[in-house]
Amino acid sequence: MSARPLSELTKGFMKSNPVFVLLLGLCPTLAVSTTVNDAIGMALAATFVLVCSNVIISLTRDFIPDKVRIPCFIVVIATFVTVVELVMQAYLPPLYKSLGIFVPLIVVNCIILGRAEAFASKNTVLPSLLDGLGMGLGFGIALLILSTIREVLGNGSFLGYRLIPGFDPNNFSGVKPADMPNVPPTPALIMILAPGAFLCLGLILGFISWRRLRKSAAREGAM
Repeated sequence: MSARPLSELTKGFMKSNPVFVLLLGLCPTLAVSTTVNDAIGMALAATFVLVCSNVIISLTRDFIPDKVRIPCFIVVIATFVTVVELVMQAYLPPLYKSLGIFVPLIVVNCIILGRAEAFASKNTVLPSLLDGLGMGLGFGIALLILSTIREVLGNGSFLGYRLIPGFDPNNFSGVKPADMPNVPPTPALIMILAPGAFLCLGLILGFISWRRLRKSAAREGAM
């Protein structure tokens, strides 16, 4: 494999990560990252749609009139989202119920439409396939990082398994009182609520920005 196809696959992991760098797909990222199970399910669904839609759009890009390309892209994306929705309903009903409205909303996920317009409509099949796979995996990495932090801190569990004995995910009454030693410790409820999602994402974005500035300053200092 030459360097270019490999770079098309790996660029979405961190350099052009759709969530942490391009800031795309933030709505499902914030909404479904309360548990690792939901995050993995959404990442797999979005990756399937990304890869399939990129391939089909790349194959048909010379036949689609430029003026109607966006509606055509949406029809292609909606077709694969329907496939995902039906399969999930048939074989993974608990996951389908947990993800709820965010499964059909994959149609309007700006990562998928953005890659179709910016990449698949201008490139051949193999680079488009690798671009979709890389961006889907990058989306999954971002969801996995966020959901791990939020589930561990908010529920005291990982993939549904309890990590801290006595950590009661149903007791959201507040911090464990010092004068009530028998009351189990409580999770950080805010981490599985919307403010916790924004706080967690903001801290990660701040860390990435700090690392980039530090590397840039080091390069300038070496010149």
